[in-house]
Amino acid sequence: MKSVVLSVLFLFSTLAFAGVFQEKTGEALRGLPVQADGRVKPFDSFAREMLELVYGKQKYEKRDAYEIILTWMLAPQTWQSKELFEVRNFDVLTRLGLDTQKRYYKGDELFSGAKFSELRAELASKRETKEKLTPYFQALQRLENQYFVFSEIATGRMIRVLPPKEGNTWISVADMQPGPAQEKFLELTKSFITLIGGMAEGRAESEVAAAKIDLDQKVLAFQDIARAENPEMYANATKIDVESFYNRFHPFKWSYIFYLLGAVIVLFSWITNKNGAMTPAWVLLFLGFGLHTIGFAIRSYLMDRAPVTNMYETVVWVAWGSIVFAGILEKIYKFKFIIMAGALIAAFGMIIADTAPVVLDPSLQPLEPVLRSNYWLTIHVMTITVSYAAFFLAFALGDIGLIYFLKGEAQNKEKIKAIVMSIYRAIQIGVVFLAPGIILGGIWADYSWGRFWGWDPKETWALIALLGYLAVIHGRLVGWVREFGMVACGVLTFSLVIMAWYGVNFVLGAGLHSYGFGAGGVEYVTAFVVAHLLLVVYTAVVRNARLKDVKA
Repeated sequence: MKSVVLSVLFLFSTLAFAGVFQEKTGEALRGLPVQADGRVKPFDSFAREMLELVYGKQKYEKRDAYEIILTWMLAPQTWQSKELFEVRNFDVLTRLGLDTQKRYYKGDELFSGAKFSELRAELASKRETKEKLTPYFQALQRLENQYFVFSEIATGRMIRVLPPKEGNTWISVADMQPGPAQEKFLELTKSFITLIGGMAEGRAESEVAAAKIDLDQKVLAFQDIARAENPEMYANATKIDVESFYNRFHPFKWSYIFYLLGAVIVLFSWITNKNGAMTPAWVLLFLGFGLHTIGFAIRSYLMDRAPVTNMYETVVWVAWGSIVFAGILEKIYKFKFIIMAGALIAAFGMIIADTAPVVLDPSLQPLEPVLRSNYWLTIHVMTITVSYAAFFLAFALGDIGLIYFLKGEAQNKEKIKAIVMSIYRAIQIGVVFLAPGIILGGIWADYSWGRFWGWDPKETWALIALLGYLAVIHGRLVGWVREFGMVACGVLTFSLVIMAWYGVNFVLGAGLHSYGFGAGGVEYVTAFVVAHLLLVVYTAVVRNARLKDVKA
């Protein structure tokens, strides 16, 4: 088993790195260092983030972001007449007098005229109150950001590609003075236009190939000039290459594909009692876990910190923890459904992280000042969030338990018993991490804010979640919570975690943990919670009806 896993991992890694690590001819522009958001990053990362903000996707009509963003600067008027700007808020569209059935709009119809200026003034007035922005104002704020980003890129002021001889702020394309750097960048843009034009016109492959080589040479020539301006400030070439590889390879996407495939095979093995199917299942799950870990390690390397400082990163971390805890419990009990539940949670978390960039920001951002103690960040945040992974596992096991109660309690007695024990163990693991995580959070609060405990909403809801799960454990120990109660609690109590994890940051938006605040997704999370509440209620009603029939 071990040799099979290692062989597959080695083969997959070799093929992946051989095919993805090296940039293709004509794509050196991806790795051009630029300064944005307080750090130096590849132009590819900058372009992806900007296109995602404006268009909601990292590609436009199957063209890569780095190509699109550069053409914004080279031909801004052309882009003003394209349906480029994503706007979904009904109220904003109504106020602008636009068709509410569309998703994308032209810059000319959004930003020209007095209506947009009036909305911006309304937003500025709302900001002055320092109240939490409603979904309407959040959408309006995003629209304003889209306008700002496109305008700044179109003028070349946001694309900072040249390190200064003195100071920390890089020089933008618009502010470059006549000289060797400006000349080399102009040559780069001319070569880029030649390549794009040749591809659009369908020229001979040999011409396109020559244009690609020429563009790569022009990019490297500009980088040499830029590096000579300030060698110490110029980007760490290794990190730029690694980040470009990370963008192209997208290890998290591959990880959830393998998790899903592994979970399906485990389900097949569990239903059919064919133990031989577990070998390929474990191979797939190991592949998913390996890629998950690689992605996490790359983010840590690029940012020199533990990547758990925003909602996106904690979702990725919780997904990682769920597969770890599921693997440990599966190794002990060999129930099969434990590792299946863990794989499904991990896949679910990674899919959510990958498909909701507006809500879960995947970009690599510098730390807030209060978070720049890596010791406390690692100990407190990673401890308290990994407890959510164990509770999430208990939640998924609870869902499986409800299904078996609906199928028939009597004929599935043994499976329900095993599920209940697994839920109990998962909750115990979660409590073991959550309790010290809260205490360590108090120590961090004392270090950062000068007080151990202040009933901040984040602190309070973490404590409520802990007390809720302790009540479940106590109820189980004294016999108040039996099989169905344990299954129902596994599902319902997770609502406390959702509130502590998501609700405080995205719904309440209050307290000292402002660095974790965000917006969006409230309707989906609410529907998720309500749906599971209804499932528990429905299962309880069906079960009680069956028990009455038996007694009658």
